[in-house]
Amino acid sequence: MANIAAARIQREFKEVVKSEEVERCKIKVALKNDMYNELEGTIAGPPDTPYAGGTFKLEIKIPETYPFNPPKVKFTTRIWHPNISSVTGAICLDILKDQWAAAMTLRTVLLSLQALLAAAEPDDPQDAVVAKQYKDCQEIFIKTARHWTNIYAGGPHRELDLENKITQVMGMGFDEGKARVALSSHNWDIERATENLLS
Repeated sequence: MANIAAARIQREFKEVVKSEEVERCKIKVALKNDMYNELEGTIAGPPDTPYAGGTFKLEIKIPETYPFNPPKVKFTTRIWHPNISSVTGAICLDILKDQWAAAMTLRTVLLSLQALLAAAEPDDPQDAVVAKQYKDCQEIFIKTARHWTNIYAGGPHRELDLENKITQVMGMGFDEGKARVALSSHNWDIERATENLLS
C-alpha cells in the first residue's frame, strides 16, 4: 500500500475508533490485517426503519490511490434495500463513485451508509426488484426488509406470516435461502415465487 494511503487510513481508523459521534451511532471499524488495506465495518440499523435492531457488517477495501479514489465497500450481511444488492452486497451511493472527494474520510463513508439505510434512493437503485417493491408496495417492502434484518442481521422483529410462506415453499422441496429470495422478489405470492423457482 502506498505510504500516503497507509498513513491517511491509519489516522482515519483512529478517528473512527475514538469518535463519540460514531460510538453514539453504533458504528465500528476493525482491521482485517495489519496493512490497513482491508477493514471490517459494522453499522447498526437506524431507529424507526425496518433495519432497527440489526447489525450490518461491511467489507472495506482501501485502494493504493486512497484518498484520491474512494474505498471499495460492500455489505457482507444480506439486506433488502433498493440501493444495496440483495445478492452481492454491492452499494449504489454517489460518494463511493463519482461524488467522492479526497477530503472525505472513513467516518464520512460509515455515517453516509447508515444514513442511506434511513433514506433510500429508489430512483437510483442497485437492486431494481427491491426498488420496484419499495415504490409500488411500501407495506410489503417494510415487512420484507424487517424479515431480512431479523434473519441475517439479528434484528428483533419476526414476521411470522412470511416465515410460514417460506416453510410452505420449503415443503415443496426448495432450499430456505432460495425460497426467501423468490418470495421476497414476488411480493410473497407463493404461486409466482414457485413458478420462478421452477423456471
